[in-house]
Amino acid sequence: MTNSNTLLPTSAQPDAEGFRRYRIAPSGIGSAGQSNSVTSEYGSDSNTIFDDDRLPGSNLVRPITVGGKQYKYVQWGYDDQLPYRLRHEIMSNMITAQCQQFNIVSCYGQGVRFVDRKTKQDVSDPDILQFCLRNSLQEVFLEQATDMKFYSFSVTVVILSRDGERIVTVRNKDASYCRFEAASSTHSGKPEHVFYGDWRLGFLDESKIEAIPLLDYWDPLGDLLVRMGAEPDPQTGLRRKPTKDRKFAIVSRMATPGTQTYPVPYYSSIFRDTWFDIYRLIGIGKRYMIKNTSAPRVQIEVHDDYWDNVCDNEMISDEQKRRERKEQEKQNIIDFVTGIENAGKAMISGYYVDPNGKENRMVRIVPLNDASKKEGGNWSDDMSEASNALCFAFGIHPNLVGATPGKSQMNNSGSDKRELFTLKQAIEKPCHDVMCKPYHVILHYNGWHDRATVDVPMIVLTTLDEKRDAKKVTGNSNNEKE
Repeated sequence: MTNSNTLLPTSAQPDAEGFRRYRIAPSGIGSAGQSNSVTSEYGSDSNTIFDDDRLPGSNLVRPITVGGKQYKYVQWGYDDQLPYRLRHEIMSNMITAQCQQFNIVSCYGQGVRFVDRKTKQDVSDPDILQFCLRNSLQEVFLEQATDMKFYSFSVTVVILSRDGERIVTVRNKDASYCRFEAASSTHSGKPEHVFYGDWRLGFLDESKIEAIPLLDYWDPLGDLLVRMGAEPDPQTGLRRKPTKDRKFAIVSRMATPGTQTYPVPYYSSIFRDTWFDIYRLIGIGKRYMIKNTSAPRVQIEVHDDYWDNVCDNEMISDEQKRRERKEQEKQNIIDFVTGIENAGKAMISGYYVDPNGKENRMVRIVPLNDASKKEGGNWSDDMSEASNALCFAFGIHPNLVGATPGKSQMNNSGSDKRELFTLKQAIEKPCHDVMCKPYHVILHYNGWHDRATVDVPMIVLTTLDEKRDAKKVTGNSNNEKE
């Protein structure tokens, strides 16, 4: 099998003795001055990915037609592709991807639960249990946590029964496929619809976009009761005629600085900063360093007359065949140096005698490898530093996600890790409170609020003296054995 290496000259002209120097390199790695895939793969800086508030054309309002009605929506990013670009960048880096997964499962805790308002134990009400079973709340809540950690907001859709008396279905809409109606285009001066569809297409297929009525951000329950005619409109004091809509969207949003239509997550600093680029560039550099040095590091000196002598000795006169024979001879040299099956064999290249009576070999192979040097170990400390910086941006201690494993990397003790994990779970409380907003709406609208409430129990790792591995702690500090 032919080796995927090539013989590249390291000197433009032969030396005084007529020798030209070559090196063996993997195919695709060019010599100095040649363009190759390394330059293109390094790419542009990441500070252009998320910083849309300083780019012209950001937060543009675009028209859209859904179901024959005209609307206007606010695009997400200057080209409406920001959430997909953000997701791609995060998931293409193993540190940031693992940090996001850890953030999501930490935020999930033990999942959202409807608990008895007095005892704080899981409810036994058959209506509530049936609702939980029919809606797979664990998956809905996990999808919410994913959107919260990636985009700092989530869109939950509640669907009412045909008579409008109860909420019977709850679903999470992937935030990256949601767009908000422009507040300036509505009578109320605030967004009234969420548009759900695939915005990744080169053209927008408006026939597949869904317009979902959006409940008031500050009072979704009151807005829903007014729309269904269950309460008077606070602006008029009169009850409205019940709407025919049965599907409504509720937005849960983490507080971020500014008044952006779409929140800017705090971790977006990794794109404005340099550490995301540093980690990526180190990985690319190490790969090409190892790839470039995977071939034997040798210096091959070939006399310029050698190639013609090979052809002359075989009486090849056709110019095309001479070129082919020279390339074949180059490959023979590569196979001799790199081929395992050639171990212990000798290469016969001939020699000549110069005017001084000195014998000169036509081909000289000089090994350059340093047996004491380990290739590919460059930048190891820099990569560890970059991974620590990325973990810091996501609010995670590197030891919790294994970014810097090993005793030499300040690996914490078991007690320290338990405290770190407990701290991580504890600071998810604001996120839990925000994400539980739709479930409080469901409890109150369905009339279950007098006997049940919402809780997200946390997992707390215990010490050996407690004789159990873990326990759960509710938002009301009610501990239970697991």
